[in-house]
Amino acid sequence: MSPSLVFNHYQPLLQSIAYNLVRCKADAEDIVQETFLKWLSVDTHKVENAKAYLVKAVTNHCLNHLQSLKKRKTTYWDSIQIPEFLHKVKEANLSKLDFEINFKDAVKVIHHKLEPLERAVFILKEVFDHDYDSLQEILNKKKDHCRQLLSRAKKKLQDEKSKIHFELPDKPAWVESFQKACDYNNASELIQQLKKDISASIKNKF
Repeated sequence: MSPSLVFNHYQPLLQSIAYNLVRCKADAEDIVQETFLKWLSVDTHKVENAKAYLVKAVTNHCLNHLQSLKKRKTTYWDSIQIPEFLHKVKEANLSKLDFEINFKDAVKVIHHKLEPLERAVFILKEVFDHDYDSLQEILNKKKDHCRQLLSRAKKKLQDEKSKIHFELPDKPAWVESFQKACDYNNASELIQQLKKDISASIKNKF
């Protein structure tokens, strides 16, 4: 059996292993594809057990991938005194806030000062650079409304007095999604969580 046929035979298994380890479909597909390309260069006559070889290769690639992500996360969240996120917020004319505070304190302000819809517009526009056409599609709100929401959010965040006079409860779901979006450069999960928060806030009003 040719190397390609052997690999195709085990590909569903390898895809499952990769996904279970990295928990990201796109990353799992890339890892399996990388394993396939390396497999084509292997002298398969020297491989006694193709299944065991491929499983080990995929597992090793996944572990290396996870280690790389861990290093990136550590560098981003722990080693950098002022994360890129806070620099982005600085550009939003929020210079009155004390940006030497840590990320947790910045999250406190955004979580407590902004309504879910304001928070969604502010984060997607000012941190992830979504334009108003994109916001209109994602949030199902007219562009003019999104502009008003952003302006309102900025005004609220300029109120320094209420900055750190409260405690953040158990980490809100949007914060974890925000961290993942920064780590993996993929805001799809964050967008879904922000939309859930908006829906929940609407239900609570009735």
